[in-house]
Amino acid sequence: METKLLVLGGYALAVLAIGWLARTRLGATPASYFLADRRLGGWVLLATMAATNFSAFTVFGVSGAGYRDGWSFFPIMGFGTGFMALSFWVIGRRAWSIGRAKGLITPAELVGHLYASPALAMLFSLAMIVFTLPYIALQPLAAGYALEELLGIPAFTGAGIVTALVVLYTLRGGLRAVAWTDLFQGVLFFGLLVAAVFVAASPHGGFAAASREVLARHPELFGRPGAQGFYLPGIWFSYLALWFFCDPMFPQLFQRFFAARDERAIGRMMVAYPLLCTGLFAAPVAVGVLGHLSFPDLTGKQADRILPLVLSAAAGDLFAALVVAAGLAALMSTLDSQLLTLSSLFSRDLLPRLWPGKTGGALPGRLFVVGLALAGWALSCKPPATILEIATASFTGLAVLFPTVFFGLYVRRPSAGAATASILTGEAALLVFQARWLDPGPVLPVVWVMALSFAAYGGVWAMKGLRRRRAAWGIPPWLRTPWVPVQLAIFVLAHDFWAWGEVGPLVGGVPAWAAYFAGLSMLQTAAMGAMVHGRKKDVPTLQERSPAWRRMFSIAARASGPEGSSGGRGSPPK
Repeated sequence: METKLLVLGGYALAVLAIGWLARTRLGATPASYFLADRRLGGWVLLATMAATNFSAFTVFGVSGAGYRDGWSFFPIMGFGTGFMALSFWVIGRRAWSIGRAKGLITPAELVGHLYASPALAMLFSLAMIVFTLPYIALQPLAAGYALEELLGIPAFTGAGIVTALVVLYTLRGGLRAVAWTDLFQGVLFFGLLVAAVFVAASPHGGFAAASREVLARHPELFGRPGAQGFYLPGIWFSYLALWFFCDPMFPQLFQRFFAARDERAIGRMMVAYPLLCTGLFAAPVAVGVLGHLSFPDLTGKQADRILPLVLSAAAGDLFAALVVAAGLAALMSTLDSQLLTLSSLFSRDLLPRLWPGKTGGALPGRLFVVGLALAGWALSCKPPATILEIATASFTGLAVLFPTVFFGLYVRRPSAGAATASILTGEAALLVFQARWLDPGPVLPVVWVMALSFAAYGGVWAMKGLRRRRAAWGIPPWLRTPWVPVQLAIFVLAHDFWAWGEVGPLVGGVPAWAAYFAGLSMLQTAAMGAMVHGRKKDVPTLQERSPAWRRMFSIAARASGPEGSSGGRGSPPK
């Protein structure tokens, strides 16, 4: 027990020390506190983006899903999460450019600028906060699981200790402290999580031998649709689509686009992301699968504890404490970013409207950090479902925001009414499915929710465009590169229905069909590299890329009245 306490205590002190050294000075500007002065370079941006995205869900939720469903969950997470590098390409570069030009801090400020609508910005901010709060609660929930198994303390107490630790360095440090602690925690998380696979396999003769033993007992863990028969083609497609739409809408990820030092930093992050995701998600799935050898009878939410259970049984106190520290690193690096970003949404987007005349400085944001942390801790006490189920619902609510951002960035005169209709329709549809008033059928609710969100936006925008004849949509420059069809082909190849039902052969302990997805991630990395390095630096405006007749029409429309004047809503910065 002393060894475990020393390891975890040393880890906590290291995190606090890094957060203190990288702290933001008192009285700093919002850009300094929330965006680290917009100076995050490529490697630090990649580390903080990855560490922020790889949360308690990655370590405990994915290992629990690996235990329940087997290797069928690996491509959904490894390839699916990596594929969102394409959505970073679509959203991230454009958001960075406008954010830098206009001095924007929060995602809602970008929406408010694009649509010239403070009310829409407030609605967007509220949706982000509401649907991130359950995701926040997952972090102390998983921390409680880990510390209860390792130290025997009540889960409620362990969750509170970790929450307090995160609040301490986030309150004082701002994004600069969060980014550097993320770098430390990300390296620790990656190295120890990979090592955990071999520790879990060592009592059974190594990874390959242990995998063969599990295969002999539970062959359903090595094929699709998985041990529970859940990952049928419709569910498979649903999860791949969900990650693409929801991950850029995570407020803690979105805000990091504004914090990048330059466009090159965003490009480096996008290129490295697919392979990084493949490597990271393979490890917790493997631990979950091998966990059947030592703990064969876990059910439901119990499976989310499989990683600390396996390590406590297979390793000595030192290594078990180190690997649990890696899990804590993953969840803490997400929790700190969530608290910081949501506090900026509150202090800059909600507070000025709820309390007119109150400026959105860093102090209200710091106070909101404490309130959010306490709310997340309270919600974690009695989780209503598994980590995966909670996360899926939360992610779907955030994915609804994608059409608003996408059309706002690429439509010349985006409609605030269309965006409002899109958000309200999508969230209402999610509520209907969550209440089980409708059965989504062979797919997850996200398919119908996103279809309705896009349809609501398109329908309202089309009606407004027919009346004004000035709303214009041009082919975005990023669609002109020949590598976009390659990316779409990779996404199609990820639906390898011809291999459905296959179990073997094993390649080093991993099913061959699962190794196929590692190859797809390599191909996507190459395609992202070609897209990033082959892109022209100057992005043409809508009029520059439109036919001559459309340019003439736009000039005439602007001359006809004030609505058509230059610099209208959604026009790109000069």
